[in-house]
Amino acid sequence: MIGNVKLQMKSLTKDQKVNTNLMLLLAGRMVSDLGTSIKMAVMPLYIIDIGGSAATIGIYSFFLLIPALVVFPFAGVLGDRYNRKTIMVMTDFGCGATMLSLAFLANAGLLSLPLLFLAQIIISTLNGLFDPATKGIVPQLVQSDKLSRANSSIAALRTLSGIAGPVLGVILYTALGIKTLFIINGMAFILSGLSETLIRYVHRKRQVKARFITDMLDGFSFVSHKKLIRKLCFFLLCTYAMIMPLFSVALPLFFRTELRYPDTQYGILQSILVAGALIGSILAGVLFGKGSKETKGIITGLFLMMAATLGFSALLFPQSLNLLGRETALYFCVFAGIISLLYVSIMFIHIPIQTIIQKETPASHMSRVFSIVGMITRGGLPIGALIYGLLLEELAVHQVVLASTCLLLIISLLFLSFLRQQGKMT
Repeated sequence: MIGNVKLQMKSLTKDQKVNTNLMLLLAGRMVSDLGTSIKMAVMPLYIIDIGGSAATIGIYSFFLLIPALVVFPFAGVLGDRYNRKTIMVMTDFGCGATMLSLAFLANAGLLSLPLLFLAQIIISTLNGLFDPATKGIVPQLVQSDKLSRANSSIAALRTLSGIAGPVLGVILYTALGIKTLFIINGMAFILSGLSETLIRYVHRKRQVKARFITDMLDGFSFVSHKKLIRKLCFFLLCTYAMIMPLFSVALPLFFRTELRYPDTQYGILQSILVAGALIGSILAGVLFGKGSKETKGIITGLFLMMAATLGFSALLFPQSLNLLGRETALYFCVFAGIISLLYVSIMFIHIPIQTIIQKETPASHMSRVFSIVGMITRGGLPIGALIYGLLLEELAVHQVVLASTCLLLIISLLFLSFLRQQGKMT
């Protein structure tokens, strides 16, 4: 598997300098993502352990995502006007300082849920500034015909850091507590920023005649007049709102309340989930990375996603638990296989869509377009997490997930119909 990733990276470009710049970018993201994956796997458990509920997890996820969505349109203009590398470095350093501050508060016994929410608001805001700059810089580091493979390789290498994160996170949390996790996460962000400072990137200043707000509205106008990009954004908005909260809200609650595995199994489950994303990233590059096969990748991902969500929903029913057992190896293997397949399908859909948008967008608008796309597509995440949290206070997990699955199937079938009507999307 790792060998396949290396082969993909060798094929990104013949220019060794560009390859070096990508390696530095990827190395920084892998280190940072390792710390983040550790924290994200443990925080729902930590919130439950200190007396939180499903609604509390939903509120935490809501505050984690909303600030980034608010700042995205402004971040896009900044990314197109100013040095994208500088934005990336400064936001990583800011996230690192915030996480180390949390470690200090935890050590002093002053950490509370309100302070935790405040820190996540700060980090989410900084991530909102970081993401459009990153999306905008990648097409400048690879040739257009190799962009699809570059995106799949970036996703694959970033996902590698997420495989070890959940298991390591649960072990560290159990043995050393939440403070150690904050320290690791903070240092990971700082190391990521240091790696990015070594990237050789020449910022091409453009003469800015329009006002800031005019530039921002120009980005919205570009997206609104591109029917294909609009449709892709709407589909991602719906699917992200229904799928991602399954892992951030429903899964930790289901694991804690319905299953009888030790905490280490939760970490292993999270790692298997991320491994599915890695496999999906690699396969997306191998199967759909040459030429213009983005439509084929999306359609394949849609069918896999519909099958996996049906299987996931079925496994949450009490009848499945009684049949397979709440603590058996058989149930764990089937459950892990289904959620891994679900993440494979997500990568089959996400990577081709990102490639299509990059091909449809000129370099001068890249950061603005991706900031708007990010705002739209991720807009469903906090709302979905909040709705999941509130519904899970009143209904059983399997009932909520079944309703979400049915709605997702309808949306997927409608999107498949749109793809057939459009024929080739690029």
